[in-house]
Amino acid sequence: MKLSLGLLCLVGVEGFAPQSTTVNSRDWSLSSSYNNDNECQQDVEISRRSAVVGMSSAAAAFVGLVPQLAVAADQKPKEFIDVGTQAPAPEGEKEFVELANGVKVKDFRLGSGDEVVKADSQVKIQASGRLLNLNGVIFFNTKNNNPDGFGAIPLSINLGKGEALPGLESGIVGMRKGGIRRIIIPADLAYSKYPDLEPKPMNANDQRALDSVVKNPRRDATILFDVSVERFK
Repeated sequence: MKLSLGLLCLVGVEGFAPQSTTVNSRDWSLSSSYNNDNECQQDVEISRRSAVVGMSSAAAAFVGLVPQLAVAADQKPKEFIDVGTQAPAPEGEKEFVELANGVKVKDFRLGSGDEVVKADSQVKIQASGRLLNLNGVIFFNTKNNNPDGFGAIPLSINLGKGEALPGLESGIVGMRKGGIRRIIIPADLAYSKYPDLEPKPMNANDQRALDSVVKNPRRDATILFDVSVERFK
């Protein structure tokens, strides 16, 4: 009965804010086994102190979290922050190169050999596609195409045949075997105008993620692909 009245005192004082913090036992119509105003006030003061301590602890925890959030944002690749813009290269690395059609490319590994992918080559690639407007959410990855457990099956594209996104095709041209390139494709050369072309999401969840950007006119449908060329002819 004492615990129940303590809760009622807290509600009476904090929830409904009466003019006085003194609680009269007659107002609650409770048993005379707990009708002492002083005891009720003590319960209220204890509850108040507990609430203040709890709020202070929560505030301190939040303040401690803020710098961590700031650090996480700073560590995010700039391509994921300034959607569709050219990211300045870190010191010692190359800048993005913008092609005539607006596609931007940056090589992380040039690959080997003298031969390069041409506009009509048949090429097999490993690729990962990200949605810049969703902070880099992956919607396509050839590593998930591994049905027998012996390795990811590359995506095979006949360039110049209308099989793949025009922006991706133009970004691959000029790569060498074993080369790795990051390709940023504007919306009008990606799924906004070519929703049925490769690379296609491999499951319903990835398709929904892609649709949430492409089918929403308020979002920037710029796409980022990281591509590795396995072979071509």
